[in-house]
Amino acid sequence: MSALPVTVVVPTRNEAKNLPQCLSRLGDFAHIWVVDSGSTDGTQDIARQHGARVIDFDWPGGYPKKRNWVLLNEVFDTPWVLFLDGDEQVSAEFLHELTSALPDTENVGFWLNYTTHFMGKVLKHGLPQRKLALFRVDAGLYERIEDPGWSKLDMEVHEHPQLDGPVGEIIARIDHLDFRGIEHFIARHNSYSTWEVHRRAQLMADTGGAWARLTKRQKTKYRALDKWWFAPAYFLGTYIAKRGFMDGAAGLHYALMKFAYFHDIKLKIDERAAQ
Repeated sequence: MSALPVTVVVPTRNEAKNLPQCLSRLGDFAHIWVVDSGSTDGTQDIARQHGARVIDFDWPGGYPKKRNWVLLNEVFDTPWVLFLDGDEQVSAEFLHELTSALPDTENVGFWLNYTTHFMGKVLKHGLPQRKLALFRVDAGLYERIEDPGWSKLDMEVHEHPQLDGPVGEIIARIDHLDFRGIEHFIARHNSYSTWEVHRRAQLMADTGGAWARLTKRQKTKYRALDKWWFAPAYFLGTYIAKRGFMDGAAGLHYALMKFAYFHDIKLKIDERAAQ
């Protein structure tokens, strides 16, 4: 089989525990690029051992962050790019579906579906995770957000690609499996929550008409983040309505972690308003 006409871009920072499992499944793609932010745990050595091209990235703050920087500054010789995190692993079923979906498609991008692993268990229930992470190189960029350094996040996390053209969906799932443990999970979501508070404040000020460019779902989220009921509603949605309870203790703890995440955002919004 010829290589899939896709460049896989893996943004990293200290991903040594995850990267071997991620990269070992990417042999069917044309290129693998690891875009690294000064890792000190051997991430770059692991990437090279798996045949990946290593690109150093140093974020000075502001625009662009890592994914847009790659799209704007690197030369692609494939029509497609797949952004894959270091804690994500493609499956044989995913590769098979790509082989069928990419040739002659009119879509400029594809929504991807993910299976979350948490506390050693595959979560089969709860709110689904999906991202628009596979698209044509010339179809667009991640939404532009002027972030002067709200957190240490040098990569687009909750920014979404804005594409010119129709978007499809790949049904086969990617495994989301982070080997760095609960402490890392909590620290990462603390950074995410800080970023969301600043982003919400920016949107409420609506500089540059950014609010008008949001999707309906994004607008609903940002309107609700400061409400006392949002975190409990999210918990009930993922744990009860979407049957997260059927995943046992791991399902409960995951739903509680997501509750804590949105509760933290609410507290940080209140603290900011009181200053």
